[in-house]
Amino acid sequence: MFHGSMVALVTPMHDDGAVDEAALERLVEFHVDNGTDAIVAVGTTGESATLDYDEHCYVMRRVVEMVRGRTAVIGGTGANSTWEAIKLTRCAMEGGCDAALLVTPYYNKPTQEGLYQHFKAVSEAVPIPQILYNVPGRTACDILPETVERLAGISNIVGIKEASGSVARAEDILERCGDRLDVFCGEDAKNLALMLAGAKGCISVTANVAPSQMHQMCTAALSGDREEAERIDARLAALHKALFVETNPIPVKWAVHKMGFCGEGIRLPLTRLSDQHHETVLQAMKLAGCL
Repeated sequence: MFHGSMVALVTPMHDDGAVDEAALERLVEFHVDNGTDAIVAVGTTGESATLDYDEHCYVMRRVVEMVRGRTAVIGGTGANSTWEAIKLTRCAMEGGCDAALLVTPYYNKPTQEGLYQHFKAVSEAVPIPQILYNVPGRTACDILPETVERLAGISNIVGIKEASGSVARAEDILERCGDRLDVFCGEDAKNLALMLAGAKGCISVTANVAPSQMHQMCTAALSGDREEAERIDARLAALHKALFVETNPIPVKWAVHKMGFCGEGIRLPLTRLSDQHHETVLQAMKLAGCL
């Protein structure tokens, strides 16, 4: 259903933290023009943790309106409250999103049975296609392959963004349920390895800065052109690393600002990129052909 380079879009903000709608539209056009295969609105990189409910729904709806059917839109709707996740997922569906991306519940550390019941409840309450999102390094919650296998039996759970950092983990999920559920890489440094192992694409931070290159790399990898995919990914390697010198989305928001798409606005408790990292990010952008 979804494939290729899917950008985990930043949410541009003014200096006071208000959403910058004009900059958001510039970014959407940038991604459409450069072949991004899907836009994820208000995921982790889009600062979902600090946008309130109304803002969250508004940004998802506005991205859909700005895209005008030219690429897929996936709304980030995960929460550590099942009720809130249902409410946000319904908002994504009513706003016209093609799918929802649901991160594992963070902080409250549910059991595997709790995770199964959480995602099952959301899928039953809202019929939109849903993609699970596993990123234990941020959530302190790890959805295990056997639980993913159980959830793969639910018709509108169509994929998982796997960001544990383990290629072996992704291969396990693919072996268990690759015919029923698509795997997407959620860690840019592992994108190529996971696609060569059978993943259908990636949900990428790097794509904010290098959308054309990411699209081309994914296209090559998915078509079996390993040599071309490796050539492109080698140019992106420094960028994959540099965009995580501080907590995401701090570096990528600064990079998008340096490209002229938006200001430096970011919401507390996140702060702007430290001066000591500016040159590292700039050099990686130059190597990737973004500046």
